[in-house]
Amino acid sequence: MSVIAIDGPAGAGKSTIARAVADRLGFEYLDTGAMYRALALAAIESGADLEDADALTALADSVDIELRGDVVKLNGRDVSEVIRGPDVTAAVSKVAAVDGVRRAMAAMQRARADAGNLVMEGRDIGSAVVPAADVKIFLTASKEERALRRARQLGLATDVESLKELSQTIEDRDRADAQRTASPFVKANDAVVVDSTGKDVEEIVEEIASAALRVIDER
Repeated sequence: MSVIAIDGPAGAGKSTIARAVADRLGFEYLDTGAMYRALALAAIESGADLEDADALTALADSVDIELRGDVVKLNGRDVSEVIRGPDVTAAVSKVAAVDGVRRAMAAMQRARADAGNLVMEGRDIGSAVVPAADVKIFLTASKEERALRRARQLGLATDVESLKELSQTIEDRDRADAQRTASPFVKANDAVVVDSTGKDVEEIVEEIASAALRVIDER
């Protein structure tokens, strides 16, 4: 039973690549970032104070977040699209920085990982959530390409000024996640770095799937 961890900065293409790798290998796919986004949405909708760690921890312990493929459900409601909106994006780093929140989310993620044959993507999977993952990938790309990908994903403008503003937003989020005390966003020491700049999806998927199959065959 194998686990593949794919970490990396925002806009690097983690979700797209992780889904495709899971499909290639016949594994399940888990977008852990979507879990934090769902919780951020719950906090916004409930009017929770994003500076109140105890309130956010209590919320994390009480909500029901279900992920199956691309579908994200919050307390039974499909929130797959709304969690990608700007309000959630602006709030998610604050929510994810809370120790109690990360403990609650990590427990859910590890429970899924225990079943094996899973591709997990996020910000701290290989470094903190599943440090014993069979394959650890750190997927990155140039900041320009990451901004363009995110703009296309969200249906935003792709002119120079808009991309510059989006790139700054992405960098700010990465910086905030890297500076948090609870499971900061870092590359695991034994992760393989894959730069997706200028590469098509199939090329990246082949690179990661081949590495995973080598490990699985060796076992």
